[in-house]
Amino acid sequence: MRRLALLLTLSAAVHAQQPMGTVATHDALVSGGLEVHAERASLISNASVTAYDHPAPIDLARGGEVLVCATSQFHLLRSGTGPSLLFALDRGAFELRTPSEPQDVILTPDLRFTLTTPGPLDLSLRVTPNGDTCVDNAGPNAPTLQLADVFSNATYRLLPGQHVLFEHGSLREVVDKETSSCGCPAPVEPIVIAVATPGEPTAPSTAAAQHPFPAAVSQGLAPATLPDNSPPAGEKHTQVSAILAVGGNQPDSLTAAPPTPSAAATPVSTTPPPSPPGAHDIFHAIGHFFKKLFHPGSDKPNP
Repeated sequence: MRRLALLLTLSAAVHAQQPMGTVATHDALVSGGLEVHAERASLISNASVTAYDHPAPIDLARGGEVLVCATSQFHLLRSGTGPSLLFALDRGAFELRTPSEPQDVILTPDLRFTLTTPGPLDLSLRVTPNGDTCVDNAGPNAPTLQLADVFSNATYRLLPGQHVLFEHGSLREVVDKETSSCGCPAPVEPIVIAVATPGEPTAPSTAAAQHPFPAAVSQGLAPATLPDNSPPAGEKHTQVSAILAVGGNQPDSLTAAPPTPSAAATPVSTTPPPSPPGAHDIFHAIGHFFKKLFHPGSDKPNP
């Protein structure tokens, strides 16, 4: 009976555990300990969130949010006791805005962040494929962060309002006063371009196919893919043909007539060209020539 009572108590405690946050399932691929209701997933424990081709906001139960940038892979776990959380980034970037908790931890593949002073977190963090780690600890009241290298004993103290870049994830290669953004890239408006037909714009989806330059790729959050050489769906092409004509004064030269669209074909004359002189006409002309040569005056009319 005691064992059964203990199991029931543990089961009730698990069911009573509050979610760390929620995320829309159409924004990200979610796995781990979670509960799905309609189009939202409640993150219960050890949750993995991989954003699709647009940012995925996670609403935190303790207040605030995590914005997981497009194509980035992020993990959310419990840290210590109470509402403290561990925010881990595998690749890409995220933006964290939430009241801090004493046992909050932030992890990247190379670095570990802990809080040494309290304060509201307004943190943007990005890790590029070569390990460059951009950190923006925004706000004058932001907490002071203690950074430690997970592979050595190197440390770094990040102050409120400090914006730095750790090259290759090394705390010994620091670019202070970094100016590039560490968070999600700004959304790019679709480009509308003109095609061969005047006055008819290309749809945004067609323009995106013709100019594949998504923000995630340009910011190093997703691998670039080369577009194929096939024409995008719905694109119109105007076929142009050239007609070669023989010049009248220079038989050996060819002149190109102006190109005309195939839709308006040039009318073709049905009148047959004059036939070349026949053999009878040629012999008649030769005979007439010899007659004048040997019998001069024979072609004069009789009086």
